[in-house]
Amino acid sequence: MKRAFKWQLAGWLLAGVGWHAGAQAQAADYPRKAVTMVVPYAAGGGTDVVARSLAEQMTRLLGQPVIIDNKPGAGGILGTTAVAKAAPDGYTVLVGLTQSLLTNQFLYEKLPYDPRKELGLVTQIATAPLMLVVPAASKIQNVADLQRELRATAGGGNCGSWGAGSYPHLACAYMAQSWKTAITHVAYKGEAPMLQDLVGGQLGFTFASIVSAKPYLDGGKLRAIAITGEQRMPQFPALPTFAESGFADAEYRMSGWLALAVPHGTPKPVVARLQQAAQQAMGSPELVKRFEMLGMVPMGSTPEQFHQSYDAAWPVWEKLVKVSGAKLD
Repeated sequence: MKRAFKWQLAGWLLAGVGWHAGAQAQAADYPRKAVTMVVPYAAGGGTDVVARSLAEQMTRLLGQPVIIDNKPGAGGILGTTAVAKAAPDGYTVLVGLTQSLLTNQFLYEKLPYDPRKELGLVTQIATAPLMLVVPAASKIQNVADLQRELRATAGGGNCGSWGAGSYPHLACAYMAQSWKTAITHVAYKGEAPMLQDLVGGQLGFTFASIVSAKPYLDGGKLRAIAITGEQRMPQFPALPTFAESGFADAEYRMSGWLALAVPHGTPKPVVARLQQAAQQAMGSPELVKRFEMLGMVPMGSTPEQFHQSYDAAWPVWEKLVKVSGAKLD
């Protein structure tokens, strides 16, 4: 019986060695065919625009077509699930946002995929900080002014967002709790109507993407008083971060990011090849121009660096969602 077990164990070990050698050989000549890049959002949006520019550059670098496959639906869940369940061979890649890769698991009780167990992180492509904006006619000039105004006003103020669970919603809920003041959340079906109401005075303040807020800022209809994230934006060098404004909470250092992920179990050499190609692509003038146009900052990270920043951001986003009470199912 012991001899039979030894032969069985030897068979397992040989099979393992054979699988490892096969995976290594597969990675060595990767890619041998077209790579599908799944965008879990509709064509024409900011994520799609960046993904198509990235795919074009990576096609050149990988020597095989990188094809965009838009799978919109349920806040990115449909497309993300498709990638999570795909074969871990490097031929299906996800272009994900913070929501699809991280916060959805806190917003939904029943998520059809587990981002930590079913997805492997490749690289962060870019970060997209948000501006804290007020109407141009407002007397509020900085974050401290806003805090004083909210505390001094009966009923606090109104803060808009482009939907429950969005970062503006989470940030405003955190403001209300940490500043011990009342803030009414007003959810809109998109950022455009939210900004129109802000310009019209129906809202007191909100968080907005740079690409959407810029026309109103340039037109003198809105004023930006701070920006989320770790550093100032090159397009707005005079605009301070929350930390520089005296509010150094980790919750205000959060910014949404755009990233690449693959099914869990994808061979490490394949992941490394994808990361290297993406990193090179991000240096192309065309992609740099796209980032600037969309108010994004190119990042680039190794899988290890991405995992570290992901793990650090995890409890902060979890806290933000908990404070807001947002649930999407």
